[in-house]
Amino acid sequence: MNEKIFRSTFLTAVVTLLASAALILWVLFGSFENQIQKELQSEANYIVHAVRNEGIGFFEEFPGTETRATLIASDGTVLADTEVEKEELDNHTDREEVREALETGTGSSSRYSDTLTEKTVYYAVRMEDGNILRVSTTQYTAVSILMDILRPFIVVLGLALIVSLLLSLRVSKSIISPINELDLDEPANNDTYEELTPLLRRIAQQKATITRQLNEAYQKQKEFRLITENMSEGVLVIDRQMNLLSYNAAALTLLGTEAEVTGSVLALNRSRVFRSVIEEALLGKRAESIMEQNGRSYSLIVNPVFEEEKVIGAVAMILDVTEDIKREALRREFTANVSHELKTPLTSISGFAELMKDGCLPEETVKDFSQSIYEEAQRMISLVSDIIKISELDEGQTTFEWETVDLCELAASTAASLKPAAEKRGITISLTGAAHAYIYGARRILDEMIYNLCDNAIKYNKENGTVDIHIEEFGETVKIAVSDSGIGIPVGDQKRVFERFYRVDKSRTREEGGTGLGLSIVKHGALYHNAEIVLESNVGSGTTVTILFPSGAAKKENSEKS
Repeated sequence: MNEKIFRSTFLTAVVTLLASAALILWVLFGSFENQIQKELQSEANYIVHAVRNEGIGFFEEFPGTETRATLIASDGTVLADTEVEKEELDNHTDREEVREALETGTGSSSRYSDTLTEKTVYYAVRMEDGNILRVSTTQYTAVSILMDILRPFIVVLGLALIVSLLLSLRVSKSIISPINELDLDEPANNDTYEELTPLLRRIAQQKATITRQLNEAYQKQKEFRLITENMSEGVLVIDRQMNLLSYNAAALTLLGTEAEVTGSVLALNRSRVFRSVIEEALLGKRAESIMEQNGRSYSLIVNPVFEEEKVIGAVAMILDVTEDIKREALRREFTANVSHELKTPLTSISGFAELMKDGCLPEETVKDFSQSIYEEAQRMISLVSDIIKISELDEGQTTFEWETVDLCELAASTAASLKPAAEKRGITISLTGAAHAYIYGARRILDEMIYNLCDNAIKYNKENGTVDIHIEEFGETVKIAVSDSGIGIPVGDQKRVFERFYRVDKSRTREEGGTGLGLSIVKHGALYHNAEIVLESNVGSGTTVTILFPSGAAKKENSEKS
């Protein structure tokens, strides 16, 4: 704006200066020409009077001046001339001033030289005898005068332009300075041009409106961020060109990135599944799919955003459904395993009952069949009992009574109850370590845990093997370890032995009457008591299962839980 004002002011000054100079020159030249005409007229009258008194001889004694006088007869013949011999001059009838003088009594004209630098002014008057007296003088033209004064004119013009330049700069700065000093933060408090008052008032109104809208937008953004940042689900907001507009921290975590991302949403994930659901949503359709990444499963739900029936973007939700999928898989596997485990004894019972219903079997055979039916029924009861126990621990709906339990006393009781089964195979059970080790927990669950560990140690042991129950207390941790000298567990199976119905050797397990739920009960019981399980095993040399119970810290926590 400053440059524009300066340019306008300077150009105005230059045009005004040039126009003024031209006008002054034109006025002065016109005035000068009129003055010459008057002088020629006076001089012509003087010469007419002199010729009338002295005759043609006056031209011979005519004093040398800048004015030339010529006496012309009515037929155009030159009778006398003050500068040129009359014989050298041709007929002047065709001269404009001569014709006018013959017709009206006086005449005037002017003629330019070939170079246009000089102009000759003529004035003619008709005398009483009919002759024409013509006087003339030479004057410089405007071009000639301008050429003569060009150098000083340029100097003066240059000085005037410099002055105009400086004044234009000063004026433009003085005009712009109050505008540049406007305080737009407080538009109503400015002391400036009156013409700017409506503009400043409008700016103040707009500023108040914008401030209010910004505060509202900031509040909404704050609320949105507060909500999304406390969500475990990932949220992505994208525009029509797949550019990422907003996201929460959970989205970065779920997609496996920590750095801030700008630009295309595909910078977060370039998988085919991720891209396809985004593209489908931007076509105006709700899209949903499951994406596998880094061993986890994510549910992608993308909804298009419309504005006047036109898709302007999309909102994506990312949910970690790994545990849900695992639970569903476990549920299906559990259902299949339960069905399979129940089908076997039920088939046996049905077969025995079918043979017995006709009553044609010998008494000894009936006794054998009855014994088999009893054993299969007991197996089913044991299986259902274990399933109920795991369900209780899973759902957490059953409230168990918490109390201070001596693990050494509980282990000794378990060893005593399993001693007959161990002696049948020549297995020795020993209890070593501390005399007493107290923890705060559910006695019923702890008893099941120790019983299952010791029962497995006997079932999967070698003939004449050993089972050692070692209990030790250090700090706020109580350790119970059950070791056997049995067949061991292969490394590939060690991570899965705590799963429901998982068996390393299915045929041996069935022979021993196992349900495949013993170690699963141990695992759930440990979780219930915030305990840690450690499994160590080598094929052919035995297995050790260690459980680390928190004593003091767990007591306080579990006390509040109960």
